[in-house]
Amino acid sequence: MTPSRDIDRLLEIMARLRTPETGCPWDLEQSFATIAPFTIEEAYEVAEAISRGDRHDLCEELGDLLLQVAFHARMAEEEGSFDFGSVVEAITAKMIRRHPHVFGDDDSREVAVVQDAWARIKAEEKAARAARLAAEGRAEGPKGLLDAVALAQPALPRAVALQRVAGKVGFDWNDPRAVIAKIREEIDEFEAELDAPSPDPAKAAARREEELGDVLFAVANLARHLAIDPEKALRGTNDKFRRRFAHIEKRLAEQGRTPAESTLDEMEALWVEAKGI
Repeated sequence: MTPSRDIDRLLEIMARLRTPETGCPWDLEQSFATIAPFTIEEAYEVAEAISRGDRHDLCEELGDLLLQVAFHARMAEEEGSFDFGSVVEAITAKMIRRHPHVFGDDDSREVAVVQDAWARIKAEEKAARAARLAAEGRAEGPKGLLDAVALAQPALPRAVALQRVAGKVGFDWNDPRAVIAKIREEIDEFEAELDAPSPDPAKAAARREEELGDVLFAVANLARHLAIDPEKALRGTNDKFRRRFAHIEKRLAEQGRTPAESTLDEMEALWVEAKGI
């Protein structure tokens, strides 16, 4: 089978991979649940290619992400739920519906007005979905404001999203310094938990995990108040850590040694040296 710029070829390849007996054994044993983590991973790799400014990698990573859509659509088609065409139809209908200023009679070009219209249309869509579920006998119970925040998001951006929604109804601080004070308070509570004696290691570990979660949640809140993307900030720090540790490895290699063969003080000195580069 030859490669092609046509989306139909990708769908043919996916169908062949999922054909019983003659397809790929690994692809055949996958399900929506087992593929979902790969879908999330591919989305992150798209973001990473963008952050590096590598357009060649971005093209390839977008292809990997598109494959995930094709994979899910193929499995849905096999069970009779929907197919790839249904996915395309749904998103094109949504984009037309949510952009009346482009595809409809609304000629507004003000960003604030467009955002208000987007929010209103989303609310109408949610109401229509609720009505459909009720008609199918699958009505959902009452939902709170925070139920609109997707559960599937990674924890850090979801924390920011939860805080943003709560902030819209006034449940928020007005000053970032108040958030800093909250961070200190949460760190004190975490430290107290570390010092607290406990005959049950499992319960102690669970409490420490909870307290550390509170610290991270408060830090995410500070990032939101300062209009900083905490995920992006942490990715930057991860890259910085990797570069500085690579410097330690390089300098030790020049001495014929590895980090495992060095002391913490020696590595700390090289870390400080890396910070000056």
